[in-house]
Amino acid sequence: MAELHDLTALEQAAEIRSGELSPVELTEHYLARIDRLDDALGAFLTRTPELARKQAAEAEGEVVAARRQGWTLPPLYGVPVPVKDLNRVAGVRCTMGSAALADHVPDGDDHVVTALRRAGTIMLGKTNTPEFGLPCYTENALAPPARNPWDTARSAGGSSGGAAAAVAGGLAPVAHGSDGGGSIRIPSSLCGLYGIKPSRGRVSAGPLLHDVTGLSTSGPLARTVADAAVLLDAMAGNLPGAPYAAPALPPGETFADQVRRDPGRLRIAVLTQTPLPDVEVHPDCRAAVAETVSLLGQLGHETVELALPVDERILLDFTRVWSVMAANRPVPADAEDRLMPLSRYLRARGREVSGTDFAAALYAFRALAQGLADGLMPPDGGYDVILSPTVAAPPPPVGALRDDADPQAEFAAVGRFTPFSAFYNVTGQPAVNIPLHWNAAGLPIGVMLAGRYGDEATLITLSAQLEAARPWAHRKPPVW
Repeated sequence: MAELHDLTALEQAAEIRSGELSPVELTEHYLARIDRLDDALGAFLTRTPELARKQAAEAEGEVVAARRQGWTLPPLYGVPVPVKDLNRVAGVRCTMGSAALADHVPDGDDHVVTALRRAGTIMLGKTNTPEFGLPCYTENALAPPARNPWDTARSAGGSSGGAAAAVAGGLAPVAHGSDGGGSIRIPSSLCGLYGIKPSRGRVSAGPLLHDVTGLSTSGPLARTVADAAVLLDAMAGNLPGAPYAAPALPPGETFADQVRRDPGRLRIAVLTQTPLPDVEVHPDCRAAVAETVSLLGQLGHETVELALPVDERILLDFTRVWSVMAANRPVPADAEDRLMPLSRYLRARGREVSGTDFAAALYAFRALAQGLADGLMPPDGGYDVILSPTVAAPPPPVGALRDDADPQAEFAAVGRFTPFSAFYNVTGQPAVNIPLHWNAAGLPIGVMLAGRYGDEATLITLSAQLEAARPWAHRKPPVW
């Protein structure tokens, strides 16, 4: 017999609107699952049952009034959506995964949290993240690591690893995540989820800690394309102070609308060689791409092999910018010794980057984005989408990427594991992880699609077509 967490977020919302399901009942269901399962999964850094129950009770009253008065409620009204602990929620502890901020409680919301409140979602808590979201695993000094629901000896990835563990483990129907170098797509790949890194400027980051580099953005993690698209609709928006703004959809359209559309015949570039030197791509990841190429051909799309020139300067420029971002995280002066070794290493490097070198790296980012727009994917030709592996290997064991004794070696290992993902943070293009493949060990192996800047619509439409041809949401991990 199906349980509430077997329903998609949109199915839950539809039952709430019809009166078949209460937001209070749904919230209590997830709070009970969190109590029972989260010690094993490490999905949450801070649980907020009192806030969730208060929001659910208010939502229940609004739903009753809406049915009586004929009001139209937002599509995810009354549905739980946890927030990653890199983002501020008024009155709720925000640690950014750091022991140095263990007692930090902000007095205001980030813009994306305001948007989620406006959408009527229920916050179950703050999901686990590594310190300042810097590595691609989720391990910190505050809480147990985020573990993969498909095999709890393995990592859930990062930096949105807690969000991925929550959704893949049935502790939340969908989740807010953020992505500065692959941090939505990587854990989505490892945990068998659909995740969207939106275009630069699609989701407003403020009012504090705007990312002027343009690398990072909030986005959704979900079990289905439709759930992710509707959550992106709830998050999207540009507010004063934002340094970037993505092109708007045509008036009256939503990302949810794209799920029901035919993508037409697309020309898709296939990238399996990384632009970084000395990086091996695991056969399972190559097999996932080959399987996707075959499926795309069956659906009538054209695929063309693509090779990008190997260029170490991309890694150098990214490292400089990433280090400066790390150095600018808000750490109290007397708390540096409480930081993880990787954070201390990157902050030290960031302080050594000159202003001119930082500017030169950002110029290189823009040149790469412009070159891709002018060459590979012009509006009048080129490719509509680029397909690649999401990561270079299957989900690693917890702790396998971490090296507290040698953080420089750790950072290099993280780069080898994720040679494809940060490329689209540099260019600002939208990119998604699609969970089409599971290996012989029963572990998810994702593939990544990237589109033209501002064109999440094509990615969502194509993703929905792939999902319809080869559904994945029926796959459930052992903890389900």
